[in-house]
Amino acid sequence: MELDIQKIAEMIPHRYPFLLLDRVTGYEAGQWIEGYKMVTMNEPFFQGHFPGRPIMPGVLIIEAMAQLGCVYMCLELGDEAKSKTPLFMGIDKAKFRAMVTPGSRLDMRVEVLSERRGIARVKATAKVNGDMATEAELMCMMK
Repeated sequence: MELDIQKIAEMIPHRYPFLLLDRVTGYEAGQWIEGYKMVTMNEPFFQGHFPGRPIMPGVLIIEAMAQLGCVYMCLELGDEAKSKTPLFMGIDKAKFRAMVTPGSRLDMRVEVLSERRGIARVKATAKVNGDMATEAELMCMMK
């Protein structure tokens, strides 16, 4: 299964410059979702983070992983998701292991740890060139 940026924008409310997911590359119902963001020098946050040494802010990497989790929830709910808003509820065990710089492809995977009463707890990872950049446990819901 693959979803392009147009399909993603139909599912979640995020828009430029805050839509941080370019493509969904795989999905298994009840289990996991994978996708990526192409990180380019044109990103508005690189103007100030940091001039002369552009690094993608960790909080935006977390947000990109959360957006992938939102797409997962939309896929799980189907048509019911159209009347709901994805909400980010929490972050645990976040670790930042490598810098994400312009020219990188940020490959992300979200694996479901538990799902109960419309709240999902997931393990999210983000890699660049196969090397772990960020990992965290996230909680999200549709309301």
